[in-house]
Amino acid sequence: MSEQRVYTLAYQLKNKAGEVVDNSANGEPLHFVSGAGQMIQGIEKAVEGREAGECLEVTIPPEMAYGEHQQDLVRRMPRSMFQGTEELHEGMKFQTNSGDNAQIVKIIGFEDDQVVIDANHPLAGFTLYFDLEILEAREATEEEVAQGMPMT
Repeated sequence: MSEQRVYTLAYQLKNKAGEVVDNSANGEPLHFVSGAGQMIQGIEKAVEGREAGECLEVTIPPEMAYGEHQQDLVRRMPRSMFQGTEELHEGMKFQTNSGDNAQIVKIIGFEDDQVVIDANHPLAGFTLYFDLEILEAREATEEEVAQGMPMT
C-alpha cells in the first residue's frame, strides 16, 4: 500500500440468512486509517483504492475477519475463581487481565465445580456479510498515520 488513507464507512452486518445483526444507522460509522491494524483485513481490502460515495457488498471469510474458532481458547476454571459474583450463568462476560493483555471471556457452560469459558472473539469462525457505503476516503495526515487512528 503506497499511502495510508482515512476511511469512514456506514455499514450493515448481516448473518448468513441476510438478516441485519448490526449497523451504523443509530450509532457511529466505522473510522479507520488503512494499514494501522485497527480494522479487519477483509474490510481494508474491500475499500482499498475506492472513493467516497461507493457502495459495496462484501463477504469476508473468517481468516480475513476474526479468525477461526480456536478450541484452545475454551477453558475450564474452578468456580472459586469467580468469588464475589453472586450468580453465574451462561452468557455472562468478564474481563480478565493476564500480563499486558486484557481479554473478554464468556461463560458457555458448567461442569461440576468448573466454569467453562470461551475467550474467542464472538465472531470468530463466522463468515461476515457487509453492506458498506464509503462516506469518506482521503489521504491520512502524518499525525493520523503516527497515531494509527483518524483525527475526527
